Amino acid sequence: MKPESFKAAIFRGVGHVDVVDLPYPPCGDDEAIVRNVMTGICGSDIFAFQKHGPESRIWIDEEFGHEAISEVMELGRNVKGLKVGDRVFVNQDKAFRDPRRVSATGGFSNYLRIPQCEVGYSLLPIDNDLPLRAAVLFEPFVIGTRGVKAVNPKAGDSAIVFGAGIIGIASAVMLDWYGCEKVMVVDFSEYRLENARRLGFLTCNPAKEDLKEKAFAIFGSQRGYPEEKCKARLYIDAVGVKGVLENFAMLAPRNGEISIVGVHKEPAQFDWTQVSFNNWHIHGCGEGDTEALLPEILEMMRSGKYDLPSLVTHEFPVEQINEAITLASNPNAAQKVCIAF
Repeated sequence: MKPESFKAAIFRGVGHVDVVDLPYPPCGDDEAIVRNVMTGICGSDIFAFQKHGPESRIWIDEEFGHEAISEVMELGRNVKGLKVGDRVFVNQDKAFRDPRRVSATGGFSNYLRIPQCEVGYSLLPIDNDLPLRAAVLFEPFVIGTRGVKAVNPKAGDSAIVFGAGIIGIASAVMLDWYGCEKVMVVDFSEYRLENARRLGFLTCNPAKEDLKEKAFAIFGSQRGYPEEKCKARLYIDAVGVKGVLENFAMLAPRNGEISIVGVHKEPAQFDWTQVSFNNWHIHGCGEGDTEALLPEILEMMRSGKYDLPSLVTHEFPVEQINEAITLASNPNAAQKVCIAF
């Protein structure tokens, strides 16, 4: 039986999200209605809640959230390739033909109407038998996978990931999945580093350990400019602070590569002489359509090689979304916080 209304979270500005009742939408012949089952809280949600700004791509007085795993509730007669009960991912800007909604698909609303629904474009099928707490990490793994592919990992490579948040962990997993021999995760949060260690990754906490000394001990060193460098070739910036770039400059060997996945809110200087003489390769956060990356990420999730469900550390009902976002912003108390409907 269809409900008359449903709960939806509306972003009102810094520190303020309202949960309101919206009318259940009708389903046209070319449309679908999906029910969001679980939605992860993203760094962009946290940034908007704490400071707000256009770079969050979350808009005042509108629905938001974009890391949802959903269930098909209704299908218009012209929509082929899905059935009621199937799990799907709402494909962000493409689902609504609106790039403005890339971070605001309405993942924190219980129901969504998908116009001009095309399976494999608007809605991406997700295995029903994947653990929900693994499936809900799909979108962060899209971001991590793009960053990792940008540095072109090869079997036997070594890599350092700066940041043990969910994007950093996703990046470490995909580096390992693509064949890296050693992957080290660097962060100041022991809580999150413990999760990285549990998944089998090397770690370093620069508040307690000398990063250069530990990296040299793990990966070895070689001649570089203007001094000895670490042999780890690949680096992922999943934080977006200038200290990461300084650490990359301290460690990266000749032909080292870094992907800047974390969004830098402040300009950062770089030693371009080192870039030139060491022939470093600096990439953005990568590219690749979400639907194109879907098969590789699902293959990794199906493998069961990594305990992904353990990364979802907290669930809240949507009525407590303000408390959930506040907790999600604390790296010493939470890994991935989700809204569960």
